[in-house]
Amino acid sequence: MSYLSDIWGSRELLQNLTNREVRGKYRRTALGQLWSLANPIAAILIYTFIFSFLFRLPAQVGDPSGLNNYALWLVCGLLPWLFFNRVLTIGVDSLVANAGLIQKVYFPRIVLPLSLANATLFTWLLEMGVLVVALSLLGSFVLPWLPLLAVFMVVFALFSVGVAMLLSIANVYFRDLSYLLTIVLQFWFYLTPILYPVDMVATQSDRLGGLAGTSVTLLNLYQLNPVEGFIEIFRNLLYDNAMPELSRILIALAWAVGAFGAGVWLYSKKERQMAELL
Repeated sequence: MSYLSDIWGSRELLQNLTNREVRGKYRRTALGQLWSLANPIAAILIYTFIFSFLFRLPAQVGDPSGLNNYALWLVCGLLPWLFFNRVLTIGVDSLVANAGLIQKVYFPRIVLPLSLANATLFTWLLEMGVLVVALSLLGSFVLPWLPLLAVFMVVFALFSVGVAMLLSIANVYFRDLSYLLTIVLQFWFYLTPILYPVDMVATQSDRLGGLAGTSVTLLNLYQLNPVEGFIEIFRNLLYDNAMPELSRILIALAWAVGAFGAGVWLYSKKERQMAELL
């Protein structure tokens, strides 16, 4: 509890660090924060061309929204993934990159990954705002679902920053982790239903049956990926305009609380050793 109170006492520092990240990233550029939309838009155009026009993956029909647009279906899963990817990529180096500051001044070290996550969340809000406008213009009745969408954005942010905090501590001991993470995230991306629907995995799972003579199926293993559940929740809300399954909601909440709680606990244990370790 005392560590949580230290974090609360450093909220002004957290806000200042977040503002520095948000304002400094695109300082002296003509388009400013609009550059944050460049990468998602480029990725959407590339993936839509490859998988919709070349490989001709069928567009998923939203139920009950009736939407039938692969690009929109893709972006509903891609934007949450890009947020997760950014938080982990910048969060893993948050302690090592600020070693000089940590060794000079005491402050709760946890504010470093939290400030980076907050800045990334700000960018994600801009991207999601554009997506909501596009969905509304093309026939999605998404506006009533915005409060629940906001809740799950916070839940997913807690999960993402929790994982980032754990990785940032591990990176202090194993400096190659940040490079290894780049490779892991590439595999993780394709093992998450962003470019293709879960139904394709379910079809292959039914064809294969139990693996190695057990009752465990390919789909069972696939759904161990915590990001899979979050992606499906965002698609339910944004593309389908439907309430996610209760079991999926509870699992997502458990992942978020577990990851963030583990991150805070580990930081509280390693706080006093941080300067020496770096």
